[in-house]
Amino acid sequence: MNIVKCQTLDGQPVEFVNTDDPLSGLMKEVYFSPDRSYVVAFYKKELDATGMMRLTKLVGEYRDRLYNSSSGHYWQNLFCWPDAIVQHDGRTGIKMPVYPDHFFFQHGSFDQDKLKLRGKDKEGKWFAANKPRQMLDSRELGDWLSYLRICLKLARAVRRLHLTGLAHSDLSYKNVLIDPVTANVCVIDIDGLVVPGLFPPDVVGTPDFIAPEVVDTTHLAKTDPQRILPSRLTDLHALSVLIYMYLLHRHPLKDGKKIFDMDDDKNDDVLRMGKGALFIEHPTDHSNSINCQKLGKGQLPWHDTQHRPYSLTGPYLSKLFTKAFTASLHKPTQRPVAADWEHALVETMNLLLPCSNAQCQEKWFVFDSTHSKRGVCPFCGTRHAKEIPLLGDLMFWRNNQYHREQKEIVGYDGLSLYRWHINGLFGYDENTLPEEAKRLAYIRYHNNQWLLVNEAIEDLSDISNAKAPKPVPIGSYISLQDGLMLSFGQVNGARKTRVSLLRAN
Repeated sequence: MNIVKCQTLDGQPVEFVNTDDPLSGLMKEVYFSPDRSYVVAFYKKELDATGMMRLTKLVGEYRDRLYNSSSGHYWQNLFCWPDAIVQHDGRTGIKMPVYPDHFFFQHGSFDQDKLKLRGKDKEGKWFAANKPRQMLDSRELGDWLSYLRICLKLARAVRRLHLTGLAHSDLSYKNVLIDPVTANVCVIDIDGLVVPGLFPPDVVGTPDFIAPEVVDTTHLAKTDPQRILPSRLTDLHALSVLIYMYLLHRHPLKDGKKIFDMDDDKNDDVLRMGKGALFIEHPTDHSNSINCQKLGKGQLPWHDTQHRPYSLTGPYLSKLFTKAFTASLHKPTQRPVAADWEHALVETMNLLLPCSNAQCQEKWFVFDSTHSKRGVCPFCGTRHAKEIPLLGDLMFWRNNQYHREQKEIVGYDGLSLYRWHINGLFGYDENTLPEEAKRLAYIRYHNNQWLLVNEAIEDLSDISNAKAPKPVPIGSYISLQDGLMLSFGQVNGARKTRVSLLRAN
């Protein structure tokens, strides 16, 4: 083993295994440390002064701003952030931690790993589109809830980048690793981050994720004032596309039937993804919809928008998809921001229901109480077997009065309730402390009735009779009956709710 010893620019010792066949990408060659705990990635081309300044700020100021905070531990799991600059033998590189084990394929592809994927990175491209997913061992795929959790973590990561004043510039499934088994995500290729007015983008982006306004101006010189380059606003388009693809496993603009230029295939692609970009599920303009009658086996079932429309993602996400790919598709400043997606994903998880079919691949779906087919799994068609307890008409207590919320919580056997469920002033995010993430109550189906078991809610009460509220002490339970009114307390933010028992339509 040929081990090279050198130092980082700040004097820390570094070792890497020199090999004639390093991992090689477009811009860097990657070498592992002897214990494989970190890598050293050397640039193929020498960096200019601006490039060195960017790296210096990334491993210093920007890294400190992210990690040296009360929530720094949370972000360490979502970014593969370089921590030092290395210069050796006339080359410049960066030192980065190795991804956790769950970001490497354990089972790989179909037929005993025919594609030899075991041990390779879990690039998001394997999970975003229908056809690559069909090539994977089913044990690598996870279920629909795992993709919701992945999207939530990704939205948080992008929100944090933008809050720091940074843009990724090449957000795509190539630069995002995901693991559906553990529902984890890791944003990589951090060294190309864009700082407006200071560090311009090095790349235009990855096809399929480049914003329409960038595609439309790629023919112009970079110095042309009309040329639009990657930025925070183009990240927002890429984020919307990624979330759509991870949840629906198809691209929102491609594969439609519309022909934009019959005589020039290259221009047809430019128009399809640029100036002429049109949502394949546009609610009023169906000219670029997918012809579901001509779908091949490799496109089913996810490309069948008639049976798996984007509305299956529920009211919160559907609203953002409509906005992202219709009204704001060509209006960058009006795109949903990362925090919008984060909120929609959290609220969508409050509407999830486990499928009654044990063989269902996706296992979870959104229960929309207003939908004509509520309680029917859109993935396997199974109607939910039991009545469904719904905590609706949610209101929270503040300034001596209740404030109505436009949200609901769908109950099921085993649903845990936490602080952010019973109090409208708390959320579950990177700032949530371990003691704030303890279960306070749970729902159980027992002897043909739904029960709410109070584990740690100090002031839970049945307020169905407002004049004579009945306490539900810690350690006891209450039967969830249709019309039951519950109060989770009188402290600031405490919610009250009306219970409904609904059947699948």
